[in-house]
Amino acid sequence: MPRPRFMDPTDRGLSTFGQEALPALYRHRLLTAGQLTQLLRPAATSTRYIRRQLEVMYDRGLVDASVRRTSRAGELLWYTTPLGCEVVETGGELAPRAYRMTSEAAASQLQEHTLAVNELGLAFVRHARLLEDECGPLDWNPEVAHRVRDGDSRLGDEAFLVPDAVLQYVHTTPAGDGQQQRMLLTFFCEIDRATMSIARLAAKLHAYARYARYVPQPAPGRGRPKAATGYRREAWRARYPAFPRILLVLDGASPAQLARRTDDLRALAAADTRLQPAAQDLRAGVTTLDQLRRHGPLAPIVTPVFGDPTPADALLRPSPAASAA
Repeated sequence: MPRPRFMDPTDRGLSTFGQEALPALYRHRLLTAGQLTQLLRPAATSTRYIRRQLEVMYDRGLVDASVRRTSRAGELLWYTTPLGCEVVETGGELAPRAYRMTSEAAASQLQEHTLAVNELGLAFVRHARLLEDECGPLDWNPEVAHRVRDGDSRLGDEAFLVPDAVLQYVHTTPAGDGQQQRMLLTFFCEIDRATMSIARLAAKLHAYARYARYVPQPAPGRGRPKAATGYRREAWRARYPAFPRILLVLDGASPAQLARRTDDLRALAAADTRLQPAAQDLRAGVTTLDQLRRHGPLAPIVTPVFGDPTPADALLRPSPAASAA
């Protein structure tokens, strides 16, 4: 007997948790029960309730699971099925995406990279709660394509910049007289698990530099080109109020090895004459996933890629102690 089709997201018989979890799984592709617990039920002391709810959703054909390749205990990684994707897309809470997780992709060697991206997002969420800032379960979005070159091209080629994630964060600071100042921050996030060369990591900076200066041109035969008076604007201005900060997050090696990779990346960026004009456009910093988890994005855990290596926070503000020295 075929599974029922839950076309109406308000009548799908899911628990409150299920209605929260399904969009999170749809957006973030692969999550462990532990990650879902931290994300949606941070006060819980175990994953038992979440695992029971996931089993209910599995029985209804909304989610499926794959065994984590690196887990001896057979830890499960959860993702939405085609039916689960249909429910989320019908609900209209999230924009539909062309990419859908499959059983083959869920079992592939990309598991750890996907989980690391989600650990990055979770670190922001956890520390936003502590600081009374805002960053929620759906506030990072993996692999959002940004065109950096005109012409007909396929997704994934050099005509597109595709960050590992685009993350939104609202930071609140006192503004005097009992008022608060709210800053909407956007980050382009990249995860490197010590699997790529420093040259390849630096090449990502070239893609961001191209995007910072990319001005779309009209297709041939579709109107006259605008006068060279600055009428046309950079493409990013249609999506973001300011050019996002770039956060390169390292993992997968010892702290000493990751420190050397940070130094090598800074040295390569400083020696790359093609990147020097871009340095004034890009606010880019490097940290580690471990530091981000333990201290949060607003601690002095980030080393700027360009210029002075004084430790800064994810906003690339030097720490007060460093500024006073």
